[in-house]
Amino acid sequence: MSYQLMARLYDEFMMDAPYEKWVEFTEIVVNKYNIERPKIIDLGCGTGEITVQLAKKYPITGVDYSTDMLTIAAQKAVEANLNINLIHQDLRELEGLSEFDMAISYCDVMNYITSESELHKVFSNVANSLKNEGIFIFDVHSMKHIEEDLIEKTFADVTDDNAYIWFCYPGDHQGEMFHELTFFTSDKDNYSRFDETHHQRTFSVDVYQNLLKNCGLEVLNIYADFSIEKDFSEESSERIFIIAQKRMG
Repeated sequence: MSYQLMARLYDEFMMDAPYEKWVEFTEIVVNKYNIERPKIIDLGCGTGEITVQLAKKYPITGVDYSTDMLTIAAQKAVEANLNINLIHQDLRELEGLSEFDMAISYCDVMNYITSESELHKVFSNVANSLKNEGIFIFDVHSMKHIEEDLIEKTFADVTDDNAYIWFCYPGDHQGEMFHELTFFTSDKDNYSRFDETHHQRTFSVDVYQNLLKNCGLEVLNIYADFSIEKDFSEESSERIFIIAQKRMG
């Protein structure tokens, strides 16, 4: 799935996204597991907001399937005078990357992996990219959040020059949804319209745990909504964070 024209508008409409919370959560995990200046790979780095912030403290590589997103990320790295390795790859076909201390994948990137077989491929690729005992952190929408807050809902936003309408409708499987997005962007006196469809799915925590285990990744902790203090509940959380560790054999 490529973000295509949406890449140009992504940051404008994501201005309120809590990127600093993902960065802070990463640093909390680094400290919790005593990882000294980890070499990090950011899977699904998008326009590089999280990647650039983390690059100020850690060596980091960003991977994304959208060349348009990576172009924007590269511009941000140059503006911040940061050396960030950015790679164009599909996470389902990730190769040539290894010996990372930590892999992260945030902002529901894993929700774009919509079948168990493809999740298994991705988790296996992540394991191959990590050192033994390397840490993998990712987040997904909870089933509750999808069913109560997203499916059958319509969202919209308007800025001085651009606007979007977003409708979310259910798929055939529990936790599956399609996002129909219509964008209007101004070009001096005229507006252009373009449409995109995004497909996402979330699975139960048990499914994620079993697939991770089958790929040599042991789940260490499960948290929710950017907090390691609150007790985790699949039924009351919106965003679920899973932390796993690569184990030999």
